[in-house]
Amino acid sequence: QVQLVESGGGLVQPGGSLRLSCAASGSMFSANVMGWYRQAPGKQRELVATITWAGSTNYADSVKGRFTISRDNAKNTVYLQMNSLKPEDTAVYYCHADSWVALSLVNYWGQGTQVTVSS
Repeated sequence: QVQLVESGGGLVQPGGSLRLSCAASGSMFSANVMGWYRQAPGKQRELVATITWAGSTNYADSVKGRFTISRDNAKNTVYLQMNSLKPEDTAVYYCHADSWVALSLVNYWGQGTQVTVSS
């Protein structure tokens, strides 16, 4: 059974920083693309950033230059360094990973971690 466990959320003042971590566990699990999504109250879940096994990254325009995604393939862990946080970054952040199982790409989600940016 594959599990994604997030950590690192919390309350931070505008302009502050947080680092989210997400560790994937499971026998023989190897993540293909890993990433972070977020969902604010009353809004749809949106992509924040993704990173491939090889390290290619993709960011939402709203976080470019402020957030950095990285991963440790040996640990099946993905990180999101969030700097210069704004109140509009407030949301539940979800870790995502996909992995090839036989010939199918299977999606996995974490339980979410709350990030609140407020003074």
